[in-house]
Amino acid sequence: MDSASPSEESARNQKRARFFDEKMRNLCWQKADVVPGRHPERWRKDGAGNIVCRRFWHCDGCLCYEYDHIIPFSKGGETTVENCQILQSRVNRSKGNKDQLDKTVLEQYSCDLKFTDKELDVIEMAVYGNVMRPGLQCRCKSVAEMLGQLKSKSPQMACELPYKET
Repeated sequence: MDSASPSEESARNQKRARFFDEKMRNLCWQKADVVPGRHPERWRKDGAGNIVCRRFWHCDGCLCYEYDHIIPFSKGGETTVENCQILQSRVNRSKGNKDQLDKTVLEQYSCDLKFTDKELDVIEMAVYGNVMRPGLQCRCKSVAEMLGQLKSKSPQMACELPYKET
């Protein structure tokens, strides 16, 4: 059996691409599960079933995510779309360089926080300035609109967020 020395292994890893480029990240995002009832370019489910927001890449919150090598790079995993998945940031960091973890193990690393559709609408409004999902497409009002000092020229209706309690 021919075994590479640690320095040979290190040299080989330096020649391989470590990070997913923009094209691979876009394809990786597209292959992730869509969140039912949400805009697919804004929201997806990670490999553990957690909802993540496209704008929250590489941060620490519960809606944040990172691009993960399914077979870890350190264990020979290639930087390809086939070996890429999105994972909630804390799940990815807990996974580290472990491989062959099933979804139930990844779920254990997840934030213990689930968001309602109304909460996701408010988050989407704060992040994007509008909400785009089946049955609701609306924009954030300006302060002047709220005070009745200005009428918007936007053809998109204004959201009534936060929702009124019923």
